[in-house]
Amino acid sequence: MKSLKENFQKAHIVIIGSGIIGKFNALELSELGFQITIIDPTEPKNSSYAALGLLMGNMYQKRKGRSWDLRKQSIELWPQWIKSLQKFNSELNIENPLIQLTTNEEKFKKLEKFIYENNDQNLRILERDSIFIKNINKAFQTKNIKGIISLKDGRINPSSLLQTLNKYLRHKKINFSEGEVIKIRKTNNHWISTTRNNEKIKSDIVILCNSLKAVDLIDSISHNITLKPVLGQAMEIDVNDAEVDLLSLPKQFNINSKNIIPKSKNKLIIGSTDEYSTKPEENTFEKLTNFLDKKPNWLMKGKISKKWYGIRSRPDGEPSPIMKNLEDGLIICTGFYKNGILLAPACSKWVANEIKKYLL
Repeated sequence: MKSLKENFQKAHIVIIGSGIIGKFNALELSELGFQITIIDPTEPKNSSYAALGLLMGNMYQKRKGRSWDLRKQSIELWPQWIKSLQKFNSELNIENPLIQLTTNEEKFKKLEKFIYENNDQNLRILERDSIFIKNINKAFQTKNIKGIISLKDGRINPSSLLQTLNKYLRHKKINFSEGEVIKIRKTNNHWISTTRNNEKIKSDIVILCNSLKAVDLIDSISHNITLKPVLGQAMEIDVNDAEVDLLSLPKQFNINSKNIIPKSKNKLIIGSTDEYSTKPEENTFEKLTNFLDKKPNWLMKGKISKKWYGIRSRPDGEPSPIMKNLEDGLIICTGFYKNGILLAPACSKWVANEIKKYLL
């Protein structure tokens, strides 16, 4: 009988999808000794490249159930991942804190109740006289912004993260294929992944991390999985206005569901995830800047210097994400909606444990 170590060394795993989730799974499994091949035809265009990198873990208000368990585990795992990734990029880090703001009194009351009920020293209500509130009210020419701050939540630069993961993958000698998988089938206890150019890749295990396209490769009737497209979009705005210094603002914050990241004194990023859409509307500027009753003058005069988007997936009829062992040697791990970067460590740990059980 083969030992578990021998099974690991000889097993070949194909990961379909090279976004954040696919890359984390590849690294987690390569550390166990597996042979890994990642297959993805459009790596620079996948939805991970549209992420802003906000990690909202402790701030999550539903502190029970599967979703919270995944967040909690990822919060604990992220420092370990950062330590490993810094070997390939010493500047990679999670920038804290993260601030959540609203102009809606009812929503603020819920945030306030959440803080009082959880008694978490890393979560606090932002008082009106706090420097954060003062600077935000001044910059956005308003008086009614309220919110909370999480000292442990924050942001990791997604572009830098992806580049660092790629360096790590090259170091681990992970195989890459740029083919597009159009069919998978099982034969003689092995999986055959067939690409559009008719290349056939044999493996012991297949992991589906390719967002919406994952359901095209499985029997949707027997597995009953439905994913809906969700549009994540962002824009970089140049502000040539002496009346505001964007560096006086927090490094990352959220106002009424719009994520805001100041980049310099005269430049900021605004992004959001919108429900069930696949193409940005023409009025991107209007839509992404419409988070206050009245826009400040400097924002109204701002110019888009760059904009980008990515199509994400969200499960229909079940919680996000979808993490299932569909059958022997076939795992699906997708549908992360807004939380792919945050939950990647917990996801890859779950996949590794499932494969261990399968090979025992």
